[in-house]
Parts: sequence; structure tokens; C-alpha cells
Amino acid sequence: MNQTTQTILHSGKFLTLLKEGPWEYVDRVHGVGVALIIGVTSEQKVLLVEQYRIPVHRRTIELPAGIVGDEPGCPSESTAAAALRELLEETGYVAGRVEPIMTGASCSGITSERMTLFRAVGLRRIGKGGGVAHEDIMVHEVPLVEVVKWLEAKGKTGVLIDPKIYAGLFFVAQYK
Repeated sequence: MNQTTQTILHSGKFLTLLKEGPWEYVDRVHGVGVALIIGVTSEQKVLLVEQYRIPVHRRTIELPAGIVGDEPGCPSESTAAAALRELLEETGYVAGRVEPIMTGASCSGITSERMTLFRAVGLRRIGKGGGVAHEDIMVHEVPLVEVVKWLEAKGKTGVLIDPKIYAGLFFVAQYK
């Protein structure tokens, strides 16, 4: 692999746009990655979240997720701690534990960001969820046996479906 010079094209509060050789990509300024959570309740319902995403100007259906180490005063937050925090913030559920399934690039052609997919075990609802201050997150508890059809129906209404949901569902099937 050739070593090329990295040039900062723009640096913002949350992201830096870099150029390396012919490639332009973004790097996150604060945080060390993303925790992504697949959770299935004891009633066999998958936890999904829906929110408006400015970059795509649409509502999206996603797995609960969040940036690791972006909370003020917590730059050394572990990925598992971030998964537990984000699950509670977004869905109102706590997990007895989270188990890392895999780590990979979130979108290797445009960002250096890496995500770790966790399986949440021992779920218990203790709040309403919905996110923090500026977030307007809708929580969906979808029966596991109906989730694919439900996602197809939501997609037909114009809501974007994050493909990472299907990766999470793949792993859920492996743990049966």
C-alpha cells in the first residue's frame, strides 16, 4: 500500500474532511467509534428506532446506536458502556448485558468510522426512550416473525431502512 500525505480540507465541531491521495473522506473529531445494538425482548420483539436524518432528508428506521466517548467528561467510555447508554436513551430499555458480535467499517468508502454490533441480553423496559435533548426518536417494538414484512411496508411509505438492521437480524438467527 502506498503512503500518501493527508490534507485537512475542513474541520468542524464533529467531523474533519480529509484528502489522502485522490480520496476524500471524513473522520470523527470526538468519539472513538459507534456502538450498534440488536435487542430482542422476552416477548420476541425487535427494538428499532425511527428518526429524521438531516443528511438524507428523510425519516429512517435503524438499530439503536450511538457514538462512543462523545459524552462530556467521558472520552474514555468503553464501547460496551456506550451500547448500554444508547440503548437506554433511545429505547428506554436496559440490558442485563451486551455481548459484542463483530466490529467493522460503517461505510469504508466515505468514513474512517468503525462500529461494533452488540447483542443486548436480558432486556427490561424502565423508561420511554426517545433520545436526548435535540433527538426525536420513535421506538418500535416489532415482532421478530413479522419484522421483514414490517420493514418492507415502512420502506414503501418512503421511510429509509438502514441495511445494518438486516445484519443484526442475521446474527439474531444465529443465536436461536
